[in-house]
Amino acid sequence: MLFKRRNSPPWHERARLMLWPRRSFVRSSRYALKRIVRVNATPYAIAVGVACGAFVSFTPLLGVHFLLAFILAWMFGGNLIAAALGTFVGNPLTFPLIWALTYRVGRVMLGRPVFSSTQPPLADLEKPGELSVESVSGFFEQIWPAMKPMLIGSVPIGLTAAAACFGLTYWAVLGYQRARRAQLERGRQARAAALAEMGEKP
Repeated sequence: MLFKRRNSPPWHERARLMLWPRRSFVRSSRYALKRIVRVNATPYAIAVGVACGAFVSFTPLLGVHFLLAFILAWMFGGNLIAAALGTFVGNPLTFPLIWALTYRVGRVMLGRPVFSSTQPPLADLEKPGELSVESVSGFFEQIWPAMKPMLIGSVPIGLTAAAACFGLTYWAVLGYQRARRAQLERGRQARAAALAEMGEKP
């Protein structure tokens, strides 16, 4: 494969790069945006894919964001590559804000008081020393009080972000594809004019 790395990095290095890229997040974001508008698909399919990826990024289900984005994109006719790129909305810089916001909104939706400024966001959890790790069921019983409001709160916030990403992506891709077609048409006309001029010469 062209431009493929000769030596593939180990799995732990690939996992680290998924969470923290070698480039800055600003450069990585620009690269992702360029990749999105250049995906070979319709503006609707690309926009739906990005929206699905953005939506799942607001859920606390780390580790399955790609899988969930692919499933949603497939269900709604979105592009899978765009869905994967859309999950970049969730990254180590945005996750703390996302988790805090979804937790607060989820508690409000559940009719519970929002924690005060002196109360930690995950106050529903027991202290780390008291957390049972003897079984998977015990572990989830410990984290569920915090996961539940985050899951519930992620729905309205994720849908809002998905709608915004859909609109922005759709018009950005539509504008790029129109400009690209116009550029190709100008090049075709220029080549046709050059060939015609060459044919008129004696």
